[in-house]
Amino acid sequence: MRSVRARAALGATVVVALAVAAAGLGVLLVLRANLTDQAGLQAEVAARETAGQLALDVPYDKLDMGDEEDHPVQVTDEDGRVVAVSKDLDAISGTGTDRVTPQPASVAPEKGDDHGGRDDDGDDGASADPGRGEVSTDEPDFRNGTATVDGDTADYRFASVEATNSAGLTLTVHAGAPLAAEQQAVASVRGAMLAGLPVVLLVVAGVTWLVTRRALRPVEGIRREMAAITASEDLSRRVPEPGSRDEIARLARTTNETLTALEASVDRQRRFVADASHELRSPIASLRTQLEVGAAHPELLDVAGAVADTVRLQVLAADLLLLARLDAGERPGKARLDLGALVREEVSQRIGDRIAVTVSVPESGGLEVTGSRGQLARVIGNLLDNAERHAESSVAVAVRAERGGVVVEVTDDGAGVPEAERERIFERFVRLDDARARDDGGAGLGLAIARDVAVRHGGRLTAAGAGERGARFELWLPGPR
Repeated sequence: MRSVRARAALGATVVVALAVAAAGLGVLLVLRANLTDQAGLQAEVAARETAGQLALDVPYDKLDMGDEEDHPVQVTDEDGRVVAVSKDLDAISGTGTDRVTPQPASVAPEKGDDHGGRDDDGDDGASADPGRGEVSTDEPDFRNGTATVDGDTADYRFASVEATNSAGLTLTVHAGAPLAAEQQAVASVRGAMLAGLPVVLLVVAGVTWLVTRRALRPVEGIRREMAAITASEDLSRRVPEPGSRDEIARLARTTNETLTALEASVDRQRRFVADASHELRSPIASLRTQLEVGAAHPELLDVAGAVADTVRLQVLAADLLLLARLDAGERPGKARLDLGALVREEVSQRIGDRIAVTVSVPESGGLEVTGSRGQLARVIGNLLDNAERHAESSVAVAVRAERGGVVVEVTDDGAGVPEAERERIFERFVRLDDARARDDGGAGLGLAIARDVAVRHGGRLTAAGAGERGARFELWLPGPR
């Protein structure tokens, strides 16, 4: 089942069916329990009426057992013998004995007997006085069973009540109340539920289908537009955003934001390829020209120029390779390193700089960071290269602990960076000194690489003015975590 609407309708229908079934079962159980309790109460009343007569020593054959058809009665003695039954009772079950024929009792109450009189000496007899029997006040014993009255068999709820006559004989009265009303009511309710359940489920399925279809209509619009964008490869198109504030509207906005980011990424990639091709073309063309001239006229071969072009080509290729790895999501290393020691090491290796670099690193320590040693060394080298390229007489680098991390500050006394251009210089292949010769100006990748590496290490790289003249680049990296 591939349709979301169909799955939603089926799921809602199954849930409603289970809920209705559980609720219906509960209603039936409660209804049956209430009606059974009512039948038990009627049976108890009938049983206590007969038990009251027995406690008053009414003879068995004179007992008034009420409506025998609605309340069949069976009386048993302590030995389980049947001593009395209601009229027309042909069969019975559920009372402990299925006999319906009265048997002679060991002590049968009779009016005017001498159980309660005096003996010849005038002393009281062993038995209680007539009329002093009693009916048990304990909770009756309830059971379900059947009874056949005048040829008709039905289900009954029986209540068993004990009574003691004046002779001390304990008798048990089993009186029943019909369960036909309970059975009929339960059957009617069950039939109504079974008849109405399919209708309810059809309504639920239909409503769920329509509501889901209406709710998913914007999703279908988004899907069609995304399919069109994929087919046309036009990333400037956007999916329609519904006016609602629900999850689908947020999905559409997020999709458009993703398309915007993707479009910007593709544009950056295209510019990167174009700029890289342009930057690579110049040293390659220059190197080829020199080699062709050297092949035709060996005495005119500019070996130093060819080497310089080769070095420049090698550096540019290395920069492009590093940017490609960064764009591919290469994660920095987890090594702990002393940034102050790394700065000293990088400065000590810069032998051919035209301006000596002044280094300021505190001896107190606390300058450790976590990351890739090679990439961070590349950042420091790129910042020093940029300062050397623009400085007039001084380049300084200072390292200090600050705000839970370490700061490397590189300053020069050059022309500085205009405030409006201090973010643009971190873009790839951007150079503000277009008047400089290419051999001196670089390819415009150093600062872009430095910022990318800083960000991937959880830090930041910013540019600012250095007083009245010059530029200051501040690299902040977090401490070890």
